[in-house]
Amino acid sequence: MAERPAQDLSEALKEATKEVHEQAENTQFMKSFQKGQVLLREFKLYLASLHYVYSALEEESERNKDNPVYAPVYFPAELNRSAALEKDLEYFYGPTWRREIQCHEATQKYVDRLHHVGQYEPELLVAHAYTRYLGDLSGGQILRKIAQKSLNLPKTGEGLAFFEFPGVTNISKFKQLYRARMNTLPMDAATEKRIVEEAKKSFLLNIELFEELQRLISQGKPSVNGSAVLPKLELHTRGINRPHSPAAAVENERTQMQHNDMLPSTPLLRWVLALIFLGTTVAVGLYSM
Repeated sequence: MAERPAQDLSEALKEATKEVHEQAENTQFMKSFQKGQVLLREFKLYLASLHYVYSALEEESERNKDNPVYAPVYFPAELNRSAALEKDLEYFYGPTWRREIQCHEATQKYVDRLHHVGQYEPELLVAHAYTRYLGDLSGGQILRKIAQKSLNLPKTGEGLAFFEFPGVTNISKFKQLYRARMNTLPMDAATEKRIVEEAKKSFLLNIELFEELQRLISQGKPSVNGSAVLPKLELHTRGINRPHSPAAAVENERTQMQHNDMLPSTPLLRWVLALIFLGTTVAVGLYSM
């Protein structure tokens, strides 16, 4: 007869992931976010990475919704994030958002692990659902307020759908329900141990994702006035489309102001510079003849 777990799964997960959870919260990306030091480009990269992660998680959740170990914690109507992320990405990037975002290396590693688990070790999906969804229901609500204030997003919620859970009327009670379901999952001690180890691995994958986001952010080098210069990759993906949101409009306006500041400020000065340039060109042409 298989040995029963000696501890409730929810308590085992909380204790085993405490250290790695703190590591995730103390990555440079998350510390800056929590301080309100998040810019539009950074937030867009963050949402794009989450889109790939949740698309994989929810694809595998749907595949395994009848698995006896995973089924009790399958709450698609209450928890699924893919549709909300698509809504946010369209708000920030416009209707062509799918062509403008990119799945970077650490994000792809996370996605690959989710697909592997869903196809070959579906009981371990419990660990990934616990890590992501309960985190979104808890700390995610704080991040929502920070993002709205830092990016001056509409109070009506545009660009923040990811953080909204319309299917959950009481977050505290729902989390209690979710943990109670976890504690009654049909499993032996060996399976619980594997789920706990997978939860730690899930946090490590999130840490790698945050570190990757920080590297991508650092690609923008500070200009003379302290603003970040966007890397060529983002300029290429954004193209010359008009901004699709108030947040994007502010970003575009600031960039245009920087460009305008580089031009001569008066018509007279522009004429003088043009005459000097013409004279120099003629002189060089005569000298070379």
